[in-house]
Amino acid sequence: MSARTPRTSKPHEIVERALELSRADACVVIADEESSANLRWAGNALTTNGVTRGRTLTVVATVDGKEGTASGVVSRSAVTPDELEPLVRAAEAAARGAGPAEDAQSLVTGVPRTPGFTEAPAETSPAVFADFAPALGEAFARARAGGRELYGFANHEMTSTYLGTSTGLRLRHDQPNGTLELNAKSPDRTRSAWAGRATRDFTDVDPAALDAELAVRLGWAERRVELPAGRYETLLPPTAVADLLIYQYWSASGRDAAEGRTVFSRPGGGTRVGDRLSELPLTLRSDPAEPGLETAPFVIAHSSGGDRSVFDNGLPVGATEWVRAGELNRLTTTRHSAALTGLPVAPPVGNLVLEGGGDRSLAEMVAATERGLLLTCLWYIREVDPATLLLTGLTRDGVYLVENGEVVGEVNNFRFNESPVGLLGRATEAGRTERTLPREWGDWFTRAAMPPLRVPDFHMSSVSQGV
Repeated sequence: MSARTPRTSKPHEIVERALELSRADACVVIADEESSANLRWAGNALTTNGVTRGRTLTVVATVDGKEGTASGVVSRSAVTPDELEPLVRAAEAAARGAGPAEDAQSLVTGVPRTPGFTEAPAETSPAVFADFAPALGEAFARARAGGRELYGFANHEMTSTYLGTSTGLRLRHDQPNGTLELNAKSPDRTRSAWAGRATRDFTDVDPAALDAELAVRLGWAERRVELPAGRYETLLPPTAVADLLIYQYWSASGRDAAEGRTVFSRPGGGTRVGDRLSELPLTLRSDPAEPGLETAPFVIAHSSGGDRSVFDNGLPVGATEWVRAGELNRLTTTRHSAALTGLPVAPPVGNLVLEGGGDRSLAEMVAATERGLLLTCLWYIREVDPATLLLTGLTRDGVYLVENGEVVGEVNNFRFNESPVGLLGRATEAGRTERTLPREWGDWFTRAAMPPLRVPDFHMSSVSQGV
């Protein structure tokens, strides 16, 4: 780097300087400023806490050639001013060494500048736990007095993303993300119950209420009932519904469907857009402005692949109904895949809401159950067959037997084999939608709101020995 290069340090200045340094035909620069704070506890006592901060810079360079436009992407953490020009040159070299990009498009233009683009990044700190930590301490005392041991962690992250392009876009988004996972165990560790919450700021998380909920479940587990594998009427809580439908959402690529590779492919060609997936009037939707689940209102793509394209960076995203009143309405597309398939442009959005069911809570649905199973959560979910979106996984931390409207004991865990698309088609009741934390996918996707579902014949394919 030359001696006259500015010693940039602020995120927006780094974006601007990287764009100035670019010799490519077009360039996208993404600066992610990240901070996190966490608490961990075991056996009714805090064990560790910490704060981290970091910066990741991504440069996308595009180079036009006779055969088309190529792209090169390089991301690095903790980039210093002296490393900025080498990073830009590396992205350009990657583009020159690559073949034409299949998803090549002109970079996005005409999106209004985000207010606050030049302001300092938002940050989290231990102060986010100012009210939560004392309440957690009180929950420890109650659990100890009740013969329970609490384990778990709370994590809060703040990511400020600054996106600039050679076509003039200057966009910014601040994304808070908080998760709480709490396990209660009996002293002999033979009984376990789990609860999780997603939050933006921990002001809406009540440790005492969660501990009380887990105490009830540990009480249910004092009676043990062994059941064989089979199909059971099953109540899926919102967290389990979220895990299944998030995977469905991730699998809803318009291009893959049009090419005949997924459950959303129409036999003989085309997609199943317009087909009825559920007899219930369920709507599966995303909206960047959803209260409590707010997410980026524009595309942030650090790489191309699947349903994302670096050429779409900055493309506005809005409210989208993926399933409308039980019918498949949209599949995810980039501008490129939309042109290939004839489907509307529908970039993925960072939240997911299922609604349109009834007003009953999960407890009220239990009270209306003659005989069935009540799950806590799902775990270790893996895909078996993309053509049907058949998934397998395990139940965990409590499967309970319901008889005549009451929970009468805990049963063994199971491995399940089910397709979320099939479940939507067979579900006979959906309860009240509420914000929830997926257990399996909570490290990647936390902004979800789901109802509990009643499935008359959920397939428990084998017995599992997990707790």
